Amino acid sequence: MVLTLGSCTVGPDFLRPSIDAGANWKEPHAVPAARLPDAWWNLFNDRDLTRLELSALAANSDLAAAKARVDTARALVGVDRSRLFPTLNHSGSAGVSRLSESSATRNIPAGFPIELESNRYRSSFELAYDADLWGRNKRLLEASSAQVDASINMLEWQRLGVATEVARQYFLLRGLDTQQAVLEDTIRSRKTTLDIQQSKADAGLIDSLTVSQCRTELELARNDLASVERQRGSAEHALAVLCGRRPSDFSLSRRPISGPLPLIRPGLPAAVLNRRPDVRAAEQNLRAANARIGVAQAAFYPNFSLTSGAGLESLDVKSFLNLESRILSLGAGLVAPVFDGGSIKSNFRAAVSRRDEALANYRNSLLVALREVEDALVDLKGLAGSRRALGEAVTSAKDTRRLSQERYDKGLSSYLEVVDAGRTVLRIELVIAQLDAQQRITLAALAKALGGGWSGVRQD
Repeated sequence: MVLTLGSCTVGPDFLRPSIDAGANWKEPHAVPAARLPDAWWNLFNDRDLTRLELSALAANSDLAAAKARVDTARALVGVDRSRLFPTLNHSGSAGVSRLSESSATRNIPAGFPIELESNRYRSSFELAYDADLWGRNKRLLEASSAQVDASINMLEWQRLGVATEVARQYFLLRGLDTQQAVLEDTIRSRKTTLDIQQSKADAGLIDSLTVSQCRTELELARNDLASVERQRGSAEHALAVLCGRRPSDFSLSRRPISGPLPLIRPGLPAAVLNRRPDVRAAEQNLRAANARIGVAQAAFYPNFSLTSGAGLESLDVKSFLNLESRILSLGAGLVAPVFDGGSIKSNFRAAVSRRDEALANYRNSLLVALREVEDALVDLKGLAGSRRALGEAVTSAKDTRRLSQERYDKGLSSYLEVVDAGRTVLRIELVIAQLDAQQRITLAALAKALGGGWSGVRQD
């Protein structure tokens, strides 16, 4: 009967919620997909980026903490699994006691023999087994196993987040390198122009207004360069921390952005949801919360346990191993709730509410995953359009600057026209450098939104 009842498991069995991811993305021509490698950053063909990614994944402190959480969850599974088996304990004791002669013989007739000292030796094994009639322990094991899967998926999601952040900071830094190169060229050009205009002013060919305008433009460019250098330093320090290193021991040589953009296609929405580690983690959290309903429900029913013990007990060490010294015990226990002030019922309601919360979190993780892919796709489309427009604009602005200089040299316009044209060229070139970096940052964000590599969760 015990074995038959032990096969019962109360509580709802887990059913994966249906996914309505939609048939397509809002952005057209986004569905075709090729396998995204685990090391997706290699698609950028940048050795510095690859080196930084490997360093961060090996030494990042947040990842080390996440790995420790996985180990903790796995150890707790062992604790819950042990509940399914009997426990065997050994106890042993040896002692001597002596009674007070005055108190022990007070009410005993004179001459009546009494032993004031006694010894006792005992050694026994106790076997106990929780029959788990209602499957409480099975549900506990189901919940803890689901938590292990959730922690593994969250580790993978955190790995993906670290890799994406490394790529973001790296491309931000390279974009600043490009801006720095543009500003240094501008400063050299403006310094040359200032020297020329100063010579003309010294010769009385022009007034001091033109010289003042040239000096203003030169100092503004130097101010922009100082700002870019400050931002680059912050990005470099962020990369150092991501790689688990001190900022004072970390540096990257300056190099502008170069190379073509990789092509990343998302595939179908449902496939993306299946690849996302955070979505899989939310599903496992839901599974764990669902199993804990069974744990709470089992508390409504009686709990049946079996115990047994066997060993040796003697008052004399010489007879301790004799057959007459053996002891044996068998027993069964039953604990049933009678009145608890509503504690069990309230705990059950709390378990159901936590399951509903986990279900809401799971559904929200689906929507967030779809939104992040859509955001990346629309950003890439907009950035590509801006990049094409600015490419045409910078060509036109350079023509305008050239024509303005020619008009000024011929005395047909003031130097302010040349200044405005130069400002426009510089502004567009700086924005182009930012766009080139942002396109690569958005591609890295798309790789994260797609769940990184498509080969599944890695076991660490």
